[in-house]
Amino acid sequence: MSVIAKSRDSSVAATALVDPRAIIGAGCKIGPYCVIGPDVELGERCEFISHVTVEGPSKIGSDNRFFPFSSIGLAPQDLTYKGEPTRLEIGDHNTMREFVTINRGTVKGGGLTRIGSHTLIMAYVHVAHDCFIGDHVLLANAATLGGHVIVEEWAQVGALCPVHHFVRIGAYAFVGGGTTVTKDVLPFSKTVAARGTHAYGLNAVGLERRGFSKGRIRKIHHAYKTLLASKLNTTQALEKLKSEPDRGEDADMLIRFIEQSERGVIK
Repeated sequence: MSVIAKSRDSSVAATALVDPRAIIGAGCKIGPYCVIGPDVELGERCEFISHVTVEGPSKIGSDNRFFPFSSIGLAPQDLTYKGEPTRLEIGDHNTMREFVTINRGTVKGGGLTRIGSHTLIMAYVHVAHDCFIGDHVLLANAATLGGHVIVEEWAQVGALCPVHHFVRIGAYAFVGGGTTVTKDVLPFSKTVAARGTHAYGLNAVGLERRGFSKGRIRKIHHAYKTLLASKLNTTQALEKLKSEPDRGEDADMLIRFIEQSERGVIK
C-alpha cells in the first residue's frame, strides 16, 4: 500500500499506483488508474481525477487539478535526451484538462520546464521541454508549444496554434486561434493569422479586463501607433519612443522586449 493512503485527509483509489517514494501533500485526491512515480512531490489539495500519469523529478504546488489522460513530467521528446534527471516545476491553482502533455526539461535547455500559477491549460495542449509559462496564462485547446518557448504572464494562446521553439510570447498578448507563431509576439498585442500572421494592434479589451486604466492604455496605444502605423522602421520607431519622457513603464517593457528579441517580432 502506498504512503498516501495513510496521509491525513488524503485519498487514493484502489486502482491507482503511487510510488512509496513520492511525497504527497495533505488533502490530495488521486483517482482511479492514476500513476504517480518516484521523485514526484505534490503540494496540498491536488486532485487527479482519473488516468493521470505523473513522473519526476517533478515538483507540483497546491490546489492543482488534473483531468483524465493528462501526462505530466514525462521525458522530453528530444533526440539528445539521454535519461538525465531533468525537472518539471508547477505552481499553484492550475487546471490541466484532458490529454494535456507537459515534458520535463533537457540538459542543454537548463534542465527545467516551469509552469506558473493560476493557469488554464485546455485539452490536448502540448508543452515541450524547457518551456517557461508565466502566471495567469491561458493555453486553449490543442495549442502546441515547441521546446524553449516562453509565455509571459496573462498571455492567451488560441486553439490549434503551433508555436515554434525558442519563441517568446509577451505579457498580456492575445494570439488568435489557428495562428502559426514563428517569431516573438509583442506584449499587449492582438496577433492573428489572416492573410499571413500579423499584429493587429493593441489587445485593449484584454487590458481593460485586467484593470488597466484608460490613461495607461492610451500610452500603450500611442507606442503601438509609433511601431506599427507610422512610416518609421523598427529602429527609428524605438528611438522616437525612447525620446519621449512620458512614455510610461509599459512602453519601456515593449522597447526592451523588441531589443532583446533573438527571432525578431511579429509586426
